[in-house]
Amino acid sequence: MEIRRGGMNQQCVKKLQKATREKIRKFNSLRAREVQPGEFWDVVVVTAADESQRDAYELQIRGKVDRRELPLGLHYKVFSDPPGSKIGNGGSTLYALQQLDEIYGKALSGLRVLLIHAGGLSQRLPSASALGKIFTAVPLGDPLYQMLELKLALYVDFPSRMKPGVLVTCADDIELYSTGDEASVRFDKPGFTALAHPSSLSIGTTHGVFVLDSNQKSTDSDVENVSCLRFLHKPTVEKMRGSGAVCRRRSGSSSPSDAEFVYTDSAYYVDFDAAKSLLALLKELGPLDCEVDAYGDFLQALGPGATIDYTSDAANVTEEESSLAEVRRKIFRFLKGTPLNVVLLNDSKFYHIGTTSEYLFHLAQDAALKSELGLLASAFSVNADAGGCVMGSVLDPGCRVAAGSVVEYSRLGAGASVGGGSIVSGCWVGAGLSVPDGVFMHSLCVNDTRGTGFVTVAFGIGDSLKRSVDAPAHTEDLQLFGFSLAERLRRWGLDGEALRFSGDASRCSLWNACLFPVCPDQQGSFSLSLEMLQAALGGSTLTLPTGTTLMSMQESLQCKNLEEMLKFREGLYEDITRRKANDRS
Repeated sequence: MEIRRGGMNQQCVKKLQKATREKIRKFNSLRAREVQPGEFWDVVVVTAADESQRDAYELQIRGKVDRRELPLGLHYKVFSDPPGSKIGNGGSTLYALQQLDEIYGKALSGLRVLLIHAGGLSQRLPSASALGKIFTAVPLGDPLYQMLELKLALYVDFPSRMKPGVLVTCADDIELYSTGDEASVRFDKPGFTALAHPSSLSIGTTHGVFVLDSNQKSTDSDVENVSCLRFLHKPTVEKMRGSGAVCRRRSGSSSPSDAEFVYTDSAYYVDFDAAKSLLALLKELGPLDCEVDAYGDFLQALGPGATIDYTSDAANVTEEESSLAEVRRKIFRFLKGTPLNVVLLNDSKFYHIGTTSEYLFHLAQDAALKSELGLLASAFSVNADAGGCVMGSVLDPGCRVAAGSVVEYSRLGAGASVGGGSIVSGCWVGAGLSVPDGVFMHSLCVNDTRGTGFVTVAFGIGDSLKRSVDAPAHTEDLQLFGFSLAERLRRWGLDGEALRFSGDASRCSLWNACLFPVCPDQQGSFSLSLEMLQAALGGSTLTLPTGTTLMSMQESLQCKNLEEMLKFREGLYEDITRRKANDRS
């Protein structure tokens, strides 16, 4: 679990709470009204991995605009990556700039653009796989916030304090910061300007780290605008020390409680002169056939201390590709000499919510984040006044949700219960059913050969959906609900040797294992998957009905019926709105 935070004293905590509440108040005042020029972003861009994901994102943004849940009078755009090889968030940045240039031409140089990277499969938080991480619910606001609204709220002060350019960020993190009464975050210098957060050295080993000029580390301001010598990507502690990246803790600051800390990355701004360099770079590169990192591959080329050494370093590459080193060398050549400025947010916190464990902890258990953001136990829901975190859901009388659990966009029948530390997402839970502790259950609508159906996937919170083995014969090595997949299959009367894996069957994982039955209705789908789950955990056996079609999470996404999934959410929205109106009357 990743929680990047400082050891704040009480005064700093209060400053952070006050600043965050003011940003949310200001954003709420912009929702549902036409914003004035210079008051907000001119364009908000969300990137998607492919055309199917783009369609899902566009449908949801259109719904938000129609329901007047977002500021109006600006352009919301969704750009998908080109078909073919994965190109990473760096490739997505380049193609998004290209599409912006094609749409706006010369006018682009006068616009303030927010670019949110939201592509990817979300295998570590599969409740976000079908409809997107940027549309993940947050227990805040009426109408209910999702990560898109939260991002817009936390950055609400930026557009009026930046020259035309592009702010690049990701969909699954939260940055909280206080600038004090006088200072502010400004993006008005040439080149790149990055936000920087004080973090422990151990956090620095898994993130980007800024090496500052030693003469710029001594003030005690809440916010400092400084130049950066170079950027290190996931460096070792030894490299941080050797490069001069390690700072000493300031008295009363929010940096970690140990004496030493580093400044780590989050969002960054690119002015349009630097953006033109990136556009020229894409023209030089041609069609990309490797993954480019918008942080490690771009930022390491910046600043007077940047060296070309990183271009051949494959230590932090997920999958080494033969063309990556050459692409990096071209990036370095195009960006070398471009300034890297840093905004030091000395009173700040950074939260990542990209996994099931992080999502559960931060939304249902983390007292600090709850206090700072004003998160609710029940947000835009009906009869959800008992334990856990409930969002956008309708619970009939007698339902129980244990502490430490999250229920989102679901219906729970009378007397249904959810155990501790579980996630229930997009489900219709029948009356009296009981979800065990520590599990993830998520329903998807799919189209198969027989028409529209429903699949409810179920995993343990700690299960790895990304871990793969070489062939179906090695299912003993995959863990489902904390036990071997082969053992779980025996409980379900399934033959491990005959188990089907979707997609590339030479790489077998929980992600592409066809384990979950397709049912004609949503309630029946949840009930049958719950029976399978209870058999797997309880030691009993279950025989599936003859002729049952089984799908994997991967296949369910490929066959997903977006309109029906969104219709279910719209039905919840209308039901909750009607009941709230009745309660007020």
